[in-house]
Amino acid sequence: MQRATWTDERLDDLNHRVESGFNRVDARFAQVDARFNSLESRIDSRFEAAQARTDAQFASLHRLIVQLGGGGIATLILGFVGLVVAHA
Repeated sequence: MQRATWTDERLDDLNHRVESGFNRVDARFAQVDARFNSLESRIDSRFEAAQARTDAQFASLHRLIVQLGGGGIATLILGFVGLVVAHA
């Protein structure tokens, strides 16, 4: 009977130690999750800033392409008008 009591006590002790160990692991995972959330927020903000800069650059490029295209078309039209006037 003594051995059954000792085994039960030892098992209870082991159960508490295992539970304590899992609680420590859970706490560490909570810290890791918090660090990842913080890092994710910082990365998101940096990507948003980079996206804003990229959008501005594409808008500027689009404006330049439209201006150059319009200037080229105007030059062609004036050239044809000049040819027509020169032959007339």
